[in-house]
Amino acid sequence: MNTPRLCNNVAIKIKRRSLRKNQTDAERKLWSVMRNKQMDNLKFFRQYSVGPYILDFYCPKHKLAIELDGGQHGEEKQRAHDEERANYLRQQNIYTIRFWDNEVLTNLEGVIEKIKEEISNRS
Repeated sequence: MNTPRLCNNVAIKIKRRSLRKNQTDAERKLWSVMRNKQMDNLKFFRQYSVGPYILDFYCPKHKLAIELDGGQHGEEKQRAHDEERANYLRQQNIYTIRFWDNEVLTNLEGVIEKIKEEISNRS
């Protein structure tokens, strides 16, 4: 019997593709400075799946997930889901940092600085 693939599961490939095509403004803005190894020559993926979850951005070298949150993430049910997801990722030795969409849109430089700081801490 085959075990399910942990990363980039084929079963959710269509969903990942759809999310890439329909990025939020915040995702588009952050991706514009992360793609093609622009950030410290590190490879980032967008809409990368790990187990049952799709991560907004992922750097495999540092096992770092970056999640961008819209207003719905302030709701109790969504916060519980986000915590469950973070726990699952921690079990895979993947650390998650989260930013509000508004933070990316209004303070991109600060967001980039926090990401670089976290990468430095994980090195």
